[in-house]
Amino acid sequence: MTYTCFEVETTNHLAHVRMVRPERANSMIPEFWQELPEIIDQLSAGGDARVIVLSAEGRHFCSGMDLSVFAGNNNVSNQEQAKHGSRQRAGFRSTALQLQRTFSCMEESRLPILSAIQGACIGGGIDMVSATDLRYATNDAFFCIQEINIGMTADVGTLQRMPRFVPEGVVRELAYTGRNMSAAEAKERGFVNEIYGDQDEMLEAVFEIAGEIASKSPMAIWGTKRTLNYGRDHSVADGLEYIATWNAAMFDTDDMAEAFRASTENRDAEFPDHRPLGKGL
Repeated sequence: MTYTCFEVETTNHLAHVRMVRPERANSMIPEFWQELPEIIDQLSAGGDARVIVLSAEGRHFCSGMDLSVFAGNNNVSNQEQAKHGSRQRAGFRSTALQLQRTFSCMEESRLPILSAIQGACIGGGIDMVSATDLRYATNDAFFCIQEINIGMTADVGTLQRMPRFVPEGVVRELAYTGRNMSAAEAKERGFVNEIYGDQDEMLEAVFEIAGEIASKSPMAIWGTKRTLNYGRDHSVADGLEYIATWNAAMFDTDDMAEAFRASTENRDAEFPDHRPLGKGL
């Protein structure tokens, strides 16, 4: 399928989702918000991919939301706002909820998603990578919660997700000031896993990590992601209850047997692919 903002390729169980509008610093135009959840949902529901790598062409990873996304909400005169203010606000809220789903689908995906970030990652770009499982960056990468600089509150996920793995005081400073956070600081704060010299080096390393993840039991990886996400949002006791229930329903003894056989025979384990969703688990 052809997309406006993305190219998608799956090889050896690794799906590479690339943003392909480098001439506009991969800004998030209206098509972006429709295409990304469609791509992620299809990859997650299919049986070919086990890991997704999200990257971008060009000097910058993502310059954030294109203002054309809100054009329909910004062209109402003051007089019209007075007449239809509540209706307009309801429309804005509905739009925000739809945009949030674009990134929430990455958390909901049964596949781990690794983001490879170079240059600028600002505004909506941070919303997006905050919803991925792992983040890697080049030396020249920087991050900015840009919304405060244009007079609005970030509303698509950064303020909810980033404090889960970056100290809250740091997130508040970034959100209140709109300053840039360098790749070095992002690694120090725990936002990115590792830093690389350039994009080629980063992508080579990220695909190596993705390949290692893809070599594991897809069912066990799915369960691990679901359990980590659940535990993040619940108490320890609730998390323990959840994993007990998950394993009771989803634990694959054949995968464990294959892992033991492969170890004994000194070979790589061979696990079955995900069964496509919609055809039974």
